[in-house]
Amino acid sequence: MRSETIQYSRIQTTALIIIAFAVVLFLLVQAQFLLVSLATAIVLFSLTSDAINSIARIRVGPFRIPNWLASIAALLLISAALLTLTSIILSQVNTVLSTALAYTERAPFAIAALFSWLGEDIEASILNTVRTADISGYLRQLAGQAGNLLQATVLVILFVGFLFAERIWFDTKMTNFFRDEQQAQQVGRIIASIIHRVNYYLLVKTAVSIVTGVMVFGVCKLFSLELAVAMGILTFVLNYIPNIGSILATIVVSLIAFVQLEDPSLTLAIFIAVTTIQFLNGNVIDPMLMGHALRLSSFGIIINLAFWAAVWGIPGMFLSVPIMVAIMIICSHIPELRGVAVLLSREGLPDTESDLPDFPRGMEEPGATDTMPHSPAQGESRSAAAGE
Repeated sequence: MRSETIQYSRIQTTALIIIAFAVVLFLLVQAQFLLVSLATAIVLFSLTSDAINSIARIRVGPFRIPNWLASIAALLLISAALLTLTSIILSQVNTVLSTALAYTERAPFAIAALFSWLGEDIEASILNTVRTADISGYLRQLAGQAGNLLQATVLVILFVGFLFAERIWFDTKMTNFFRDEQQAQQVGRIIASIIHRVNYYLLVKTAVSIVTGVMVFGVCKLFSLELAVAMGILTFVLNYIPNIGSILATIVVSLIAFVQLEDPSLTLAIFIAVTTIQFLNGNVIDPMLMGHALRLSSFGIIINLAFWAAVWGIPGMFLSVPIMVAIMIICSHIPELRGVAVLLSREGLPDTESDLPDFPRGMEEPGATDTMPHSPAQGESRSAAAGE
């Protein structure tokens, strides 16, 4: 009887876990626009949080830059950068759309010609297949989705602004939430480790992506491609998608080159040049700069990429690695979930206590710790001391 009860309890627990996962997955899909904007805002906030703390500690003679002034300056810079990047992407989308529509008639013949070496029957079959696809409709649909980028940018700016407003009281809230100073510090160290790891990944990825985009732009300009600027920007953006982003960028550049030039030898030269650039930057320079900062499993990255692509689409691909880093670090410090961290780590050696920062930088205003009690007990003791 007891064994049947235990078995029934396990079945019930498993069923509840499956139901909870399904509900969470449903909410992730339904609230995609809001959650993607929030996740992007958190990433941008983490990139600037440490910089704001450093700026707020700078003293010019007897004066110190106020924390609120540094936060406002950072928010203005983020807003300007996001709006500028959004306008550039939208303008390039319009350029690509107008040029691609002009090439729509020639594209099926160019794509079919790539398979001419397989025989006339195969070439004709591929031509008929490609011509049945509504390429112009897909392009207009993609342009419509890109139009939502401006709305998402405004929402991200609002989220970042509210996060900056809340950062001053973060440490106090954490202490009062856990009601344990040591546990609150442990959580703060975990958050600091996630921020440091994600920031380093994004900075290295941005630097490598910029270099790769500029080099691809130079190749396209050398061969007089009309969409040289757009291809450079596309390469820069797609390089943030792990593993498959560089492959997609190379295919798109080669296809655009073949449709425009209609010369297999020149297209092959462009393909080799772009592939060499992507290989050197993605497989030599990027790992050399990244070092052991991520320590993520390659297979885990692919699975994580596929999952978030299915849930959030293209934005999920860009956010997959930061989310995976956060999950791995959090699971590595929860004994019941450490097995998940082992599977996600590259060598099966996730973070330990010694990998956490010794002195995490809180989000409070410098000097504010002397005026704000971290917990009710501390507040009472200080009041008593003041009464004495």
